Amino acid sequence: MNYTYEDIAKMIDHSLLSPVLTDRQLEEGCQVAVDYNVASVCIMPCYLRRCAEILKGSTVRAGTTIGFPHGGHTTTTKLAEAERALDDGGEELDMVVNISKVLSGDWDYVRSEIKAVVDLTHAGGQKVKVIFENCFLNREHKIKLCEICGDMGADWVKTSTGYGSGGATIDDLKLMREHSPDHVQVKAAGGIRDLDALLEVRTLGVTRVGASRTTDILDECKLRLGIS
Repeated sequence: MNYTYEDIAKMIDHSLLSPVLTDRQLEEGCQVAVDYNVASVCIMPCYLRRCAEILKGSTVRAGTTIGFPHGGHTTTTKLAEAERALDDGGEELDMVVNISKVLSGDWDYVRSEIKAVVDLTHAGGQKVKVIFENCFLNREHKIKLCEICGDMGADWVKTSTGYGSGGATIDDLKLMREHSPDHVQVKAAGGIRDLDALLEVRTLGVTRVGASRTTDILDECKLRLGIS
């Protein structure tokens, strides 16, 4: 096999975003991320500070969402969210674009907002993933967003929130990789539920996946690699 356990584990952003997760479940989820040594935890903002405390001393990064899940917050609100996330120990921020403005073709607004959040986060020494919510967009929207994210220095482009009407597709991932510059990575979110699905998107150049079935994916990885 042409991968190690770490190769696969460090592709996973362990998702703890369901609004019905309890404090105990969030706590346990953060510990799972540490035990399996994934890339990051993406947790609801109200629990980020505690998440960062749990992850301290590990190689797992603390992350949260901005403008989630619909993207319709004002830019001022998104910046306030980003600033609070950085103060709470956030290292990777997943920001939803303003979908309405994308569909309206108001590219100046979209560009300005992405730049504002990216600049603020980079000034704090951390990284941004820009969520498109591809299920609502056409091909031209996706290409334009990839170009803007490249120009604005985003760290990742991301397919979906996982809460729209559809998640990551192979066609979208190919399109996003093709139209994003090399310095922008691609994250698949929504629908990556097993190891084979993760390995498939890995061949396309995807470097991160959002997953809630982390233990299933990584237990299967260990099994195939003969790791006890």
